[in-house]
Amino acid sequence: MRQQKRSGIESVNGVGATAAPSPGAEETINKRKKTNGKQYDKEFKVAAAKLVTEQGYTPKRAATSLGVPVNTLQYWIRIYGRRPQQEAETLETLRLRNRQLEAQVQRLTLEREILKKATAFFASQQP
Repeated sequence: MRQQKRSGIESVNGVGATAAPSPGAEETINKRKKTNGKQYDKEFKVAAAKLVTEQGYTPKRAATSLGVPVNTLQYWIRIYGRRPQQEAETLETLRLRNRQLEAQVQRLTLEREILKKATAFFASQQP
């Protein structure tokens, strides 16, 4: 008997038969995650990001000392390097500054109106 196998089709003596995947096989394949190398826990990633953001290491130096690729460390810095508390403080600071500037605009607008009226008054007093 001669068997040929071509892209999922088996034929025995020229009679073709298609190989059907087992039930649930596609689900199993789709649920698997691709992992290309080591997996690190969140604490390690956060600590690695802090080396660069807080302790002044360069990303390349920190990555080589930790044994991770530089691109991976830079990704962790983008994800875990920010401090939510600092962002909230920055947002609150911006809101305060916005209120101060709005008050200044209101005061300057009032001063401008007063100066316009004073200029018109003194211009009418000139002979």
